[in-house]
Amino acid sequence: MVDATIHTLARKLSKPYRIARGSKFKLKHFDPEDTGAFSNADKPRAQEALQAGKAALGELQQMLYANDRWSVLLIFQAMDAAGKDGAIRHVMSGIDPQGCHAYSFKAPSQEELDHDFLWRCYRALPERGRIGIFNRSYYEEVLVVKVHRELLAKQKLPDRLIGRDVWEQRYEDIRMMERHLARSGTLILKFFLNMSREEQKKQFLERIDDPSKNWKFSAGDVKEREHWDAYMDAYQAMIRATSAPHAPWYVVPADNKWYTRIVVAAAIVEGLASLDLHYPRLDKAKLAELAEARKALLAEPKRKRS
Repeated sequence: MVDATIHTLARKLSKPYRIARGSKFKLKHFDPEDTGAFSNADKPRAQEALQAGKAALGELQQMLYANDRWSVLLIFQAMDAAGKDGAIRHVMSGIDPQGCHAYSFKAPSQEELDHDFLWRCYRALPERGRIGIFNRSYYEEVLVVKVHRELLAKQKLPDRLIGRDVWEQRYEDIRMMERHLARSGTLILKFFLNMSREEQKKQFLERIDDPSKNWKFSAGDVKEREHWDAYMDAYQAMIRATSAPHAPWYVVPADNKWYTRIVVAAAIVEGLASLDLHYPRLDKAKLAELAEARKALLAEPKRKRS
């Protein structure tokens, strides 16, 4: 079991950003620059907290894998350059790769467009005992597609099904799917990395000015900034419509990436710890088998090395 102190700290760090019922959620109440109880001068202490969280996460993941009852789905959504890749890489660095799979969802392929909008993500859901990470997800369908409504025309939907209530219908579809997953033993944790427009500009300039980061930059990213307000409205509406106790959103401050990683790690530790995981308890027959195996191993004669 994870130390109770670590569990308590994880709950304390993640709770301010957890949205389990979003009907009154307003994005403007969440500061992208927030660093909680830490400051830039506290970075060594913050790193200690992150390392403790990663160690706890590694232990919990082993129990999740051994227990083979629950699965975990982590969803990351954000504007470009908010640090999704870095957060996933740093926070999950202590996880056994065999028990974790990450998927990055780009623009849908022609095959994917021949199915409903949930299909491609549903195929990638984690099996029991494993952690699945979605770097972007089906939520793009109520974000980028909502901001760029012309994309609906490429989804081959019958015209009469594209009405004014299409977004509400998609929210409903998502809620129903996540409810089904939760009832089937999937822990769902969703992260919106909340970055300011000013920080995104800073990150884009860094990608342009640093040759080692040029490959990350796309001219289309700057063009997309023109729709910033529309995206913020879409994120707010999405979080309001799809937050639930069984599938909460975490609106994580993303202007200070070191703090983003602490909060993400804390939320995952808190979520896994809530499952009351433990290593499988063996029955009497299996324990007797282990005892016999131990007895046989101890009875083996020692061999001289050749």
